[in-house]
Amino acid sequence: MSGHTPRQIAALYVEPGGAYFGLPGVDPWDESRDARKYAGPHPVVAHPPCQRWGAMAFVNYARWGGEHNRPGNDLGCFRAALRAVQTYGGVLEHPAKSRAFDFHGLTRPRAQGWQRCHSGGLVCEVWQSAYGHKANKATWLYCFGIEGPPELRWERPRGTHQVGYHDQRGKSRNKPTLSRKEASATPPEFREVLISIARAQGIQS
Repeated sequence: MSGHTPRQIAALYVEPGGAYFGLPGVDPWDESRDARKYAGPHPVVAHPPCQRWGAMAFVNYARWGGEHNRPGNDLGCFRAALRAVQTYGGVLEHPAKSRAFDFHGLTRPRAQGWQRCHSGGLVCEVWQSAYGHKANKATWLYCFGIEGPPELRWERPRGTHQVGYHDQRGKSRNKPTLSRKEASATPPEFREVLISIARAQGIQS
């Protein structure tokens, strides 16, 4: 054993008892701690809620109404996560095509690999199926405070399962649907990549 102590990071908006719990040097913030209140000093891996930023948010709002269903109404979670990343360094993860990127002034990833964000930092699209997720789970990352983030697995293997509703155009277009818990889970290998990005950031606390 080298005796090396890993750099402390905070994992924001994570599932209670989930993938970020019980890891050395990782301080997990689940719903009970309200990650909007995070005030440093450590770099972060942020997984802000995504339900109000996807296409289904508009469907649910049209169907059910209610302020709590209004698209974009995540009670300030994405804004707070973005502020934490830009203040303390680290990485933010959200589903690909998230409307939160446009709304908060982040560049939408449009090519393979890391790309400069016009508001500072870097963005990319990566598929979590390349890291063992059962579904494609195309994901956008935004990192801040590091000039040279690691090269990721840019390949896009087709998952054996799907997330969300069945395609209404026929069974041939459908795969087994993952449970909400399985769909939202972060594969261990991908989690380690995100943690390594946060630990490599260059902002001095």
